[in-house]
Amino acid sequence: MTIAPALYLTRLRHIRRAPVHHEFEYRGYSWYFDLDAPPRPPLPLRPFGYFRAVDHLEGPGTDLRARVDRVLAEHGIDRADGPVTALMGARALGYAFDPLTVFWCHDRGGRLRCAIAEVHNTYGGRHAYVLFPDAHGRAETEKRFYVSPFNAVDGRYRLRIPEPGDELALHITLRTDDLPPFYASMTGHRLPVTTATVLRAHLRAPLSPWLTAARIRRHGIALWAKGVPVVPRPSAPAPRRISL
Repeated sequence: MTIAPALYLTRLRHIRRAPVHHEFEYRGYSWYFDLDAPPRPPLPLRPFGYFRAVDHLEGPGTDLRARVDRVLAEHGIDRADGPVTALMGARALGYAFDPLTVFWCHDRGGRLRCAIAEVHNTYGGRHAYVLFPDAHGRAETEKRFYVSPFNAVDGRYRLRIPEPGDELALHITLRTDDLPPFYASMTGHRLPVTTATVLRAHLRAPLSPWLTAARIRRHGIALWAKGVPVVPRPSAPAPRRISL
């Protein structure tokens, strides 16, 4: 049984306490749907909100569910034989940027088996964390991906990512040995997908992926201006040479 697509009108909050205090809160929106029944926004609004598998999870293919199965297989997990639901942003005018996408993978009986939290950075990189949340949606994992030029690739994430219902409440805390925790949250309430709600969401955060990327860069400039040291981006691994 598939789940009807929904919209969440959200509030995103970030709090950094060191080496300077910096926090912000923005309004936005996210889509929630079963991968087997993706939303189809009203035709006039479709250029401002549509989905492509290539925007999420590494690998070949144009089927998002197949990409989820490939990530699970890489972690030694059998493919999800039940619903896979996702919370994500959409493309707008040919551009996609979604800092956090979450997939909830269920068994045939509808029980949650695991979750995939995919993180994107503004450099075009992405990384998928496979998680096993408890009954309250809590999970932990080591940080393995360069997200911000102001945070090193170390520390441990504590996440609370319960699958959304009438309300959405995701919380992420990054803990390191020498700094106070960095905190981020996304909260919101659920709406059905109609022409009116889609238009309302677009007016709330026009051209959402473009706006999100611009906001991140703006706050990066603000942190740099405050003297926060920049952590160099790790070099990409050199290509392997094959001798013939």
